Amino acid sequence: MDRRERAGLDDARSGRANPLTQLSLEQLQKRTSMKWRVYPKDVLPLWVAEMDVPLAPPIVEALHTTIDLGDTGYPHGSAYAEALAEFARARWGWEDLPIARTAIMPDVMMGIVEVLRLTTDPGDAVVVCSPVYPPFYAFITHADREVVEARLGQDLRIDLGTLEDAFVRARSRGRRAAFLLSNPHNPTGVVHTRQELRAVAELARRHGVRVVSDEIHAPLVLPGAAFTPFLCVPGSENAFALISASKAWNLAGLKAALAIAGSEAADDLRRMPEEVSHGPSHLGVIAHATAFRDGGDWLDELLLGLDANRRLLGQLVEEQLPGVRYRPPQGTYLAWLDCTELGLHSDRRSDGPGVVSDVAGPARMFLDKAGVALSSGHVFGSGGAGCVRLNFATSPAILREALTRMGRALRDL
Repeated sequence: MDRRERAGLDDARSGRANPLTQLSLEQLQKRTSMKWRVYPKDVLPLWVAEMDVPLAPPIVEALHTTIDLGDTGYPHGSAYAEALAEFARARWGWEDLPIARTAIMPDVMMGIVEVLRLTTDPGDAVVVCSPVYPPFYAFITHADREVVEARLGQDLRIDLGTLEDAFVRARSRGRRAAFLLSNPHNPTGVVHTRQELRAVAELARRHGVRVVSDEIHAPLVLPGAAFTPFLCVPGSENAFALISASKAWNLAGLKAALAIAGSEAADDLRRMPEEVSHGPSHLGVIAHATAFRDGGDWLDELLLGLDANRRLLGQLVEEQLPGVRYRPPQGTYLAWLDCTELGLHSDRRSDGPGVVSDVAGPARMFLDKAGVALSSGHVFGSGGAGCVRLNFATSPAILREALTRMGRALRDL
């Protein structure tokens, strides 16, 4: 074991236990979720956003207590929003998260669709900053809205001039428009600064565009960056934010999210159809509330492990993947690798979330030749072809094996 792998292991001196080192490959392969069942057993899956971690102990305890009581009815009350408000105050300095302006949703993407239905009409436009999370395209178009792309800049950050042009196009012909913001950004891992978000809010106000901020990765900001909730910046009063604990605590299978309305969006939130709140499960609400209320220590340990993996990945890319460009993410556990110099581009587009049928270009080569499953860049929209997204929320040992396989495949081309 070398120093890089030691950096990702338990730090006895600090008393911290890295959740990313607690499960073996054999244990992970017993899982039946999408990450571990889409591909054959000999493929290392570093694609979909599931983490290779055990469930945080406070969540385990809460769920066991709930099951033992037979407390499996309908969700009730504001415990989820109250737990998030406490977390947001401690972590982000959000002193007045408006519990009265929240509503539980089945998950973040379903919440986004419902908010877009409140703020736009069929045929209206929704702006996205590409390359961006593939379901943005699918869910927007399935809701009969038009996607308008605003390409990120060369530095993978929001280009305000490009965004303003997209707002103008989105508002053409008198249409209403929304901007679906990924904050932090998926797949690049960029954490938008407060200044950037203020500029976005000002532009949106000037052009009459409603902002809907997907903040599902908000708890996963790594050392060196700071998260700013969009609703905390001036000009965001008519915006919405969607958040859950699903990414930071690996709870995608326990459905529950929150929609939060700005002060000028309260009337819109009151028009949310009642049936939408029937989608979250009681167990999901309990798990997510527990994560925000009692899962902070576990999250801190995870963030240290992700930071170590982020550094290890950079070293492995340099060693194993010459010609591949890696910009360390500021947040999330997702790395955006620019493989365009490999000459394996594909311009094929898909609205799917990067599953097997949507693998092309370098992701196809690494799957076929290295047995490593990555998310194919072309499904992330304009600017994605020739890139791959890699999920580094795994053990240092699995990460090292995956990059070694990928390097071998490149040398054999």
